[in-house]
Amino acid sequence: MGKSLSHPQRRPPLLRQAIKIRRRRVRDLQDALPPTTQEIEPPSHHFSPEERDLLYEEALYTVLHRLGQPEPNHVTKASELLGYLQEAFQLQPEEHQQMLQRVRELERPVFCLKATVKQAKGILGKDVSGFSDPYCLLGIEQGVGVPGGSPGSRRRQKAVVRHTIPEEQTHRTQVVNQTLNPVWDETFILEFEDITNASFHLDMWDLDTVESVRQKLGELTDLHGLRRIFKEARKDKGQDDFLGNVVLRLQDLHCREDQWYPLEPCTETYPDRGQCHLQFQLIHKRRATAASRSQPSYTVHRHLLQQLVSHEVTQHQAGSTSWDGSLSPQATTILFLHATQKDLSDFHQSMAQWLAYSRLYQSLEFPSSCLLHPITSMEYQWIQGRLKAEQLEELATSFTSLLAYGLSLIRRFRSVFPLSVSDSPSRLQSLLRVLVQMCKMKAFGELCSDSAPLPQLVMEALRTGTVEWFHLKQQHHQPMVQGMLEAGKALLNLVQDVMGDLHQCQRTWNKIFQNVLKIDLFSMAFLELQWLVAKRAQDHTSAVGSPVSPEMGESLFQLYISLKELCQLGPVPLDRDRVLALDSFHRWFQPAIPSWLQKTYSVALERVQRAVQMDKLVPLGELTKHSTSAVDLSTCFAQISHTARQLDWPDPEEAFMITVKFVEDTCRLALVYCSLIKARARELSAGQKDQGQAANMLCVVVNDMEQLRLVIGKLPAQLAWEALEQRVGALLEHGQLQNTLHAQLQGALAGLGHEICTGVRTLAEQLEVGIAKHIQRLVGVKESVLPEDAILPLMKFLEVELCYMNTNLVQENFNSLLTLLWTHTLTVLAEASASQRSSSLASSRLKVALQNLEICFHAEGCGLPPEALHTATFQALQRDLELQAASSRELIQKYFCSRIQQQVETTSEELGAVTVKASYRASEQKLHVELLSASGLRPLDSNGSSDPFVQLTLEPRHEFPELAPRETQKHKKDLHPLFDETFEFLVPAEPCQKDGSCLLLTVLDHDTLGADDLEGEAFLPLRGVPGLTSSEPSEAPQMRLPLTYPAPNGDPVLQLLESRKGDREAQAFVRLRRQRAKQASQHALRPGQ
Repeated sequence: MGKSLSHPQRRPPLLRQAIKIRRRRVRDLQDALPPTTQEIEPPSHHFSPEERDLLYEEALYTVLHRLGQPEPNHVTKASELLGYLQEAFQLQPEEHQQMLQRVRELERPVFCLKATVKQAKGILGKDVSGFSDPYCLLGIEQGVGVPGGSPGSRRRQKAVVRHTIPEEQTHRTQVVNQTLNPVWDETFILEFEDITNASFHLDMWDLDTVESVRQKLGELTDLHGLRRIFKEARKDKGQDDFLGNVVLRLQDLHCREDQWYPLEPCTETYPDRGQCHLQFQLIHKRRATAASRSQPSYTVHRHLLQQLVSHEVTQHQAGSTSWDGSLSPQATTILFLHATQKDLSDFHQSMAQWLAYSRLYQSLEFPSSCLLHPITSMEYQWIQGRLKAEQLEELATSFTSLLAYGLSLIRRFRSVFPLSVSDSPSRLQSLLRVLVQMCKMKAFGELCSDSAPLPQLVMEALRTGTVEWFHLKQQHHQPMVQGMLEAGKALLNLVQDVMGDLHQCQRTWNKIFQNVLKIDLFSMAFLELQWLVAKRAQDHTSAVGSPVSPEMGESLFQLYISLKELCQLGPVPLDRDRVLALDSFHRWFQPAIPSWLQKTYSVALERVQRAVQMDKLVPLGELTKHSTSAVDLSTCFAQISHTARQLDWPDPEEAFMITVKFVEDTCRLALVYCSLIKARARELSAGQKDQGQAANMLCVVVNDMEQLRLVIGKLPAQLAWEALEQRVGALLEHGQLQNTLHAQLQGALAGLGHEICTGVRTLAEQLEVGIAKHIQRLVGVKESVLPEDAILPLMKFLEVELCYMNTNLVQENFNSLLTLLWTHTLTVLAEASASQRSSSLASSRLKVALQNLEICFHAEGCGLPPEALHTATFQALQRDLELQAASSRELIQKYFCSRIQQQVETTSEELGAVTVKASYRASEQKLHVELLSASGLRPLDSNGSSDPFVQLTLEPRHEFPELAPRETQKHKKDLHPLFDETFEFLVPAEPCQKDGSCLLLTVLDHDTLGADDLEGEAFLPLRGVPGLTSSEPSEAPQMRLPLTYPAPNGDPVLQLLESRKGDREAQAFVRLRRQRAKQASQHALRPGQ
């Protein structure tokens, strides 16, 4: 099979394979409807007038000769029962009276009491062994009632039956030896004349046989037995012992009784004598009706039951209600009386009920569950030998008739049990269960042994019914006008009906057949229907031909989609063992693919053009900032993606080409839309004097393009590229999918991105001019205006413009606009900062402007994120403005802060080091400094040594203006001088605790003839000196400070101070620092030193 599938040109047509696998011949189903299975003619439930009269006579006779007390739920009044019978048999009053009078003139039946002595328990033990040998005497006493209506009020006497009832009317049970709980289960028929003065009597005796004293002593077990021996010695030999009796009035009995009765004593010696279980039934013998004389009792009862049930069902139908299987009290009473009087056994009653109900079910509408009770009863009591041959034949006929009728209903279950009726599933399930229970019966197995298994019969009925249903639907959809389009529409409707039926089978019917009969209805129906559909679909597509017109292409596409959905209902190829007729059905539609693709693109293009033409370029709302055409375009693309998913072409290589076409058309539509929407904006803005309106439209156009970009970006997911790549991976060259589909998509996205950037750049350029003007004005504001007030015009301008843009642009485009504006603003600020480098006031205003602009563009997280704001340009500008806005003294302080930081970071002692101790006495406001030594100094003299001394200065000088520099002694030719000198500076604590405050230790080499040379500098921050951080100074620690040089490339702080020509303090500080830098450069370390 694998080889044939890999070479389509060699394998036979798909339908031929399906026919071969099915292994059954199927005639051409395209012809006229095949002859349907002949319907089962249900047997009639109506009687002829003669049969009805005989049955009516039987029913009246039953009511008129009623015996016994009524049952609790039965009707007591004879008039009510007679009226019900008149209505059930549909007799006129005159006819009813005539029949009633005739029945009254009939000879009355012989009344009988059918008494069954079942058992007794707890009787007295009269023998020496403690047991008894009980038996019963029973009969009916006629003409003498029980006084007071109670057996207990009668004078107790022995041998009631023997003394009051003639011996020929007395009945006796068997003797049960040596027991206190005897079981007889014997039945007796006792005739009586008048129920009002007749009573039933039962005496229980212990049989006493003649035994020797030796035998009795051998049975002796206790003292009670010995007492019995003495008692029997005084009694006549062979006289039976009285155990108790039961006396009942017949008029107090129901038609059927089944009770335990207490055995009454004759004396008070032993009042508790046990109980006797008796069953009674008041029956008739020799009934005078014609039906009773000519037909079996169960047949008459069945006919009566059939007539009454038919009437009950008809009454419910007349009231627009369904019969639930419950008979009315009148019908229940009549049927109970008749079965009792005729002495019908439970089995024959069940059999009569089955025969009646099974016949009525085939002609009247009532629940099939009513058949379960007689089935169960018959199964429980089935004994084939108790029935005559004609009864067995009648029963077998009822089985086969109901089975055939049930199968005909199952074959037509779609119409017989429509889902539009809520109880249809339960009715079908009930029918199936009835058939299952019937076929499981012993009686069915013995009488219908040649019947095929029920599941096989049901399956064949379902298969036949499915084919018949299909042909009826095909005939229903037959078009009035012959033509290919009409034929295609009819075939599409037929396929839709088939799918609807399969859905119903899957959701509802299959569970019922599976649960009851283990039949997979859905699989069977799918196999049958898909074969029938495939034949017609292939014939139709072959007749269409090529090329395919747009109208026919649309019709074929709908048919293709329906067949695809139909195939998806069936089992997947891996789970089935046969080839289906619909396998590879897509090949029948290959000629229509170009028409489908062209129709999809044409419809989408028309919708795009119409959407743009109707677009007013107004946002849809506050939250939706694109216009109507963007929504229509999204819908258009979604429809294309939906069409692609519907198509889902099975052949991987062809599916790839189809997807390429869909992507190409989508990208083409996107570019067409960009051109159309820009042209629409130019058309609407032409002649507009309000530039704001033109800006509004430009914002909407940019938003529409952004929305389009989002939609285009979803194409891979909507067209399932990942799944397609897995399918075609082995067929395409490496990278072909990437180079084709992704290249198309990226090209479209790049084009859209360019269009969006162009629009955003246009909007940004309109704002950049205003921003530049406000920044220039900011610099030229009068010196008396505070920086916070000077930037207000700029901030108001940005607030108005950015709020406007935020309102009219989507977030993505607004962020792009912010990015462009931020970059431009930083450039303008940097240019202004460079031009105002020497002006601290202008720089201060620019610094405040930069701070506020950062807050504005961040917008509490709604604008640009911090990483987008804090670019390298921003950070450099922030540093420059921070310095430029500072005063000269603040710059000098910053300089010393940087030198202190340099001191902290320096660990190398290449220039040498000084050792110092410092502390502060707050009580004296004195800074105490001990300069201990210097070491590792560089030889700066020509003799290879130096003459070092240290200059101590508190910096910055403006913080300590009253303190003059101090110097140590000069040491001749010593690179490791030991100074050990102490200095005290009278200085308050406050300036010592400021940033940048330090003790500057300048190590110099003394030269007699010229200027002193610089060995190096060390900076001791005053904030960390003990005594300034605590109330009392602790022992001051020694600190070893490496010597450093000023930066060789110049310090930006010094450069800024140098630019302030009019500031004498700044110029003096710069000169000193430049001098130190010059000295350092003269003795800078060379590589290798």
